[in-house]
Amino acid sequence: MTQAKTAVGIDIGGTGIKGGVVDLSTGEMITPRVKLPTPEGGKPDDIAETTKKVLEQLEADQSLPVGIDFPAVVRHGKTMSAANVSKKWIGFDAEKFFEQTIGHPILFVNDADAAGYAEAEYGAAKGRSGAIMLTTLGTGIGSALIVDGRLVPNTELGHLEIDGHDAEKRAAYSAKEREDLTWEHWGKRLTKYYSTLEKLFSPDLFIVGGGVSKQFDEWSHFVKIETEMIPAKFLNNAGILGSAALAAQQRS
Repeated sequence: MTQAKTAVGIDIGGTGIKGGVVDLSTGEMITPRVKLPTPEGGKPDDIAETTKKVLEQLEADQSLPVGIDFPAVVRHGKTMSAANVSKKWIGFDAEKFFEQTIGHPILFVNDADAAGYAEAEYGAAKGRSGAIMLTTLGTGIGSALIVDGRLVPNTELGHLEIDGHDAEKRAAYSAKEREDLTWEHWGKRLTKYYSTLEKLFSPDLFIVGGGVSKQFDEWSHFVKIETEMIPAKFLNNAGILGSAALAAQQRS
């Protein structure tokens, strides 16, 4: 089957559900972005209904592939974890449920995986081969691993145990804010985190996403590692772009 030229991407976050139609050759959105508030409590029924409303407001061609990303481990369409949403998502057959609610085949993916794929296809890592790791530094640490253009899903590398601690509890941007760390002190923690990833994966490139990537020049020189590190290109739209592209790839 010939791969679609456009696809729909929908990004489900803790505060908002965003969607757009994406030109798959350029990675640009060709419709205005639609955003609706994430329902309080984050239950599957409510989120699926809001996602349906986002799709309706996009007025996209019903034949287009639809990708939806979500902050959870997603294995064969089932959500195996829940972050900042209802515990009802754990072990939930999300992909099938959303297809029934929306009346349309979809691909359900992890949000960091979608963002990483967007950066590899259209963003900071476009044209790069080898092992590319995206990490998002925010409330926690999200991660994505792309090897020669292929996504290795659900890496969840923010939860590596380093020195007896869940890595994100000490190295996420929230830890810097919570403990009022200087850029230099936080950089030392990031050095420990990224050097551990170097030992485990020997990546060719690190891409750093999350809001703090806007301040990359203020703190990146405090991270003493051998692997090249660059800021992500996409912020709020990365999930939309990546989930759309992955849905089109699955259908082709």
